Amino acid sequence: MKRRLLLTFAAAFALSGSAYAQQIIRLSTTTSTENSGLLAYLLPAFEARTNSKVHVISVGTGKALELSKNGDVDVTLVHARAAEDKFMAEGWGVDRRDVMYNDFIVVGPSSDPSGIKGGKDVLAAFRKLAGGPAKFISRGDNSGTDIMEKAYWKQVGMQPAGAQYVSAGLGMGEVLNMAAEMGGYTLTDRATYGVYQAKTGLALMVEGDQRMFNPYGIIATNPARHPGVNYKGARQLIDWITSPEGQARIAQFRPGGQQLFFPSAKPD
Repeated sequence: MKRRLLLTFAAAFALSGSAYAQQIIRLSTTTSTENSGLLAYLLPAFEARTNSKVHVISVGTGKALELSKNGDVDVTLVHARAAEDKFMAEGWGVDRRDVMYNDFIVVGPSSDPSGIKGGKDVLAAFRKLAGGPAKFISRGDNSGTDIMEKAYWKQVGMQPAGAQYVSAGLGMGEVLNMAAEMGGYTLTDRATYGVYQAKTGLALMVEGDQRMFNPYGIIATNPARHPGVNYKGARQLIDWITSPEGQARIAQFRPGGQQLFFPSAKPD
């Protein structure tokens, strides 16, 4: 009886010790990596390999970078290169690496009241949308998608007026649902659209413009600015997601048989 109790206590201690040793890595990232299901596909393999648990905070790129700037996360995975470069130049992040890319597309109601379907020029499409009869639903959340959309309006020198322009302040999945409900158009990353296409019924309108290229990068929070961050865990995640194993898993993520992200990490 005593031997059985000792074995029970030993097993319980081993389990508690194992759980205690598991490290936590805080990751801020864009809604596209979460809504598409990519992180749910990728992270279990990394967590099992490193005895880690990744806590994901899914927000727009602007907010994701702000969380890292404040030391509230250990690492960030985002898609707004100009904002990333500024973040790095100001010393808030270290060890930035390219991870993957996809592209932006314009989607809208299949009836296409603004007549942009089949176009390859995003600026020409935005000019038509600015004067068209349908609403345009904007993320309005300082995300990478929102930053890109605002850049297009700036380049064409106009945007839909008044109630025709809806600034949602929401994530990509919610904005796609709003566009479907309102019979409007929106700019989206292809990955999130791929997940929401069937439920929204929105049709792909414009694709293929080089100005719609959408690269993603991963950055560790600078431990010199925030000594309390888990820099070791951040580097483990960066190294794994840019490794041959991590890159292969990104390429293998094909919900519905469609590849949504394309690996782009460069060898060290």
